[in-house]
Amino acid sequence: MIRPPHADEHAPYYGQYIAQVPTDRDFFELMAAQPGDLNTLLQRVTEAQASESPAPGEWSIKEVLGHINDTERVFAYRALRFARGDSTPIPGYDHELFMAGTDFNRRSLRDLLDEFEAQRGANLICFRALTADEIDRRGTASNNPFSVRALLYVLVGHAIHHSASLRDVYKVGG
Repeated sequence: MIRPPHADEHAPYYGQYIAQVPTDRDFFELMAAQPGDLNTLLQRVTEAQASESPAPGEWSIKEVLGHINDTERVFAYRALRFARGDSTPIPGYDHELFMAGTDFNRRSLRDLLDEFEAQRGANLICFRALTADEIDRRGTASNNPFSVRALLYVLVGHAIHHSASLRDVYKVGG
């Protein structure tokens, strides 16, 4: 099991995601289960429902999935760089800029779910193979210190956070 990161391993903002990761389950089993959990959660959602915003200024379900995918890719890249010993500071990630740069609603719900499953699968293969020393390595992203461990916890906690939002705000999976 990978222990939860300490507060000095990440920017304070990311504590909200890290705190959502259960510590009573094997970390990589939880990470591996998330694509299937998301598929189950959204199994009854139609393409039309997935493209609708629940309120003005809110993202559609497809946009939430696109954001999860973008964040998975960005944070996995950061984790890989740091795990490999590259401590070159990495600039920030503006999720609103990423959202404005594309139209996730033109894609199918299935395509967005498949993208998450493929990315997560590749990330699992990569990150399960890390040594304890590699998981402990640190770098700087968005002018904040991060350990590889913290970045992995953010990936899992971020997916948990948005899955809860899909259930609570978008009323799916119920």
